[in-house]
Amino acid sequence: MTTHLALGTYRCRAIPEAAARAAASGTRWIDTAPNYATGRAQTLLAPALAAHPSLRVSTKAGYFTAATGAEAVNAGALTQDQAAAGHSLAPDYVRWQLARNREQLGRDQLDLVLLHNPERAHPGDRPALHRTIRDAFTVLEEAVAAGHVTGYGIATWAGLEEEAFTVEELLDLAAEAAAGAEHHLVAVQMPVSLVMMTPIVQALQGRGPVPAAAGAGDGVGAAARR
Repeated sequence: MTTHLALGTYRCRAIPEAAARAAASGTRWIDTAPNYATGRAQTLLAPALAAHPSLRVSTKAGYFTAATGAEAVNAGALTQDQAAAGHSLAPDYVRWQLARNREQLGRDQLDLVLLHNPERAHPGDRPALHRTIRDAFTVLEEAVAAGHVTGYGIATWAGLEEEAFTVEELLDLAAEAAAGAEHHLVAVQMPVSLVMMTPIVQALQGRGPVPAAAGAGDGVGAAARR
């Protein structure tokens, strides 16, 4: 497995400057989300992405700000109740958010879209959660077929450690979403740090999500927050 250092924009205080510095230093990837920087992260990234077309960007669908929720309600992508939750993987919302991500980032095609903490959708109800993930994957497969997305995955804080889903189950759900064609689930992002060592300990024992994802040819993203 080859490792690369990427720029993460969560809690980044100077996104345009950080992105420009990262690009100049040879960084290949920038990770962002539509709810970062109080909803402005993607717009702030757009100039750097335009100046450096080779930069690849991963973004997300799931969490949204109150202002974005109101926009989605006005567009018919969310109900008022769904918007009040601040998180949704409903197909209409995911479809709407993908189009919004493309517009804000200034990219016709998104390199990678991650479902943001999917475990938030149905805590404690694995069957309902898995159906929700499969349906969101179906929307992402449609976006790949339309040329709007290259690949997709999940960004989870606790879903893998709490076994709300496993990498193997995610691969099965992606296969269902692809309806017999080759699926485009290509990445898993999870927390890894000096105080969150579970994925590394498991990998050293030859088990857990890191070897499972790597064995399936998926990229593994390590994320951490203070």
